Amino acid sequence: MWSTEFTVALVLVLATGAAVSVTNTRLRRVPHPRGLSGRGLELLETAFLAGGPTRVAVTALIRMQQEGRVIVSRAGTVTVTEPQPRDAVEAALIEAAGPGRQQDAHVLRLAVARSAAVQEIGDRLAERGLMRRPDRHRALVRARIVFGLALLATVVLGVFAMVDWAGRSFEDRYTGAPPVLPFAILLIVGVIFLVATRPDKGRVTPAGRRQLSMMKEGGAWRPWDVAAPAAALAVLGALALDGTEILDEETRAALMARQLAATYALNSASGSTAVWCGSSSDGGSSSSCGSSSCGSSSGSCGSSGSSCSSGSSCGGGSSCGSSCGGGGCGGS
Repeated sequence: MWSTEFTVALVLVLATGAAVSVTNTRLRRVPHPRGLSGRGLELLETAFLAGGPTRVAVTALIRMQQEGRVIVSRAGTVTVTEPQPRDAVEAALIEAAGPGRQQDAHVLRLAVARSAAVQEIGDRLAERGLMRRPDRHRALVRARIVFGLALLATVVLGVFAMVDWAGRSFEDRYTGAPPVLPFAILLIVGVIFLVATRPDKGRVTPAGRRQLSMMKEGGAWRPWDVAAPAAALAVLGALALDGTEILDEETRAALMARQLAATYALNSASGSTAVWCGSSSDGGSSSSCGSSSCGSSSGSCGSSGSSCSSGSSCGGGSSCGSSCGGGGCGGS
C-alpha cells in the first residue's frame, strides 16, 4: 500500500510532468510545414531568420536608401523622400519617421523592429517550422521550473516517509520495506524526463539553420523578391544574411551615429532593444513589441545565440540592437 507521502509526490510529479509535456509539444508544433525553398526565403524573412527584428529594420532601411527613397545623413538622421510604402515594413518605417518624415536612425530602426509588421515575420517563420516561438519557449521554461520544484518536493516527502517508517515499532518495520525505493525510482524517472524535455537554447530550428546554410552556399545570395540592379541585390543579400559588417564604413557609421544618446533618450521602462515577442495566442498576430516584457534586453537575448544565427548579427544594427553579444533574437 502506498504511503500518503508517496501518493502526494506521485500526483505532483504527474501533474507537473503533464504540463511540461503539453508545453513542449506546443513549442515544437509546426502548423504549416513547408520544404526548403530552392530560391531561399524572401529578403526580409531572411534578415529576420539570420539576425532578428532589428536586422529586418536595417535591411528595409538600406533597401529604401539604395532605391533613393530615403536619405541617411552622416549625422545618423534618416529622411524619407518617398512616403509611398511597398510593403507593411516600409509602412511602419515611414510611420515611425513621423509627420516631418525625419528621424534618428537608431530610434527609427528600434521602432520599426518593434512594429507588428516585423514581429509577424517571425510568426510566419515559426509557422513554417524555421523558428520557435519565444512565448512558448518561456512557457516551457516555467513549466520545467515547476516540475523541478515537484521533484524537490518528492525528496522532502521521501525524507518524511523515511522518518515515519523509522519511528515505527520493530514489527511494523520488519513487515514493511523502507520507502526509499519508490521515491528513488520516481525521482530518477523525473530527472530523465526533465533532461529529455530540455529546450534548445536558440530559437532557430534545425530546419531554419539548414535553410540559412543552403542560402550561404554556392556564392553570394541575392534576394529573388526585390527588383534592383545586381550590385544592389548583392549588398542586400549579404546584409540580410551577415549583418551591417558588409556595409561601407560611412553608411555603417551613419546608422550607428548618436546611438548612445538616442538610447538614453528612450523610455527606460521599455528598454533599448527590439526582440521577437511572438503571437500571444495561436493564429493571432503579434502586437507591437514595445512593452517592458518584450522590449527589455533580458527578454531579448536569451542564452547562447538565442535569435542570432551568427555572432556578427548582434551588435550595432543587428537583431538585438547593442545589448546582444551573439544571442538574443532567434538563432540556435
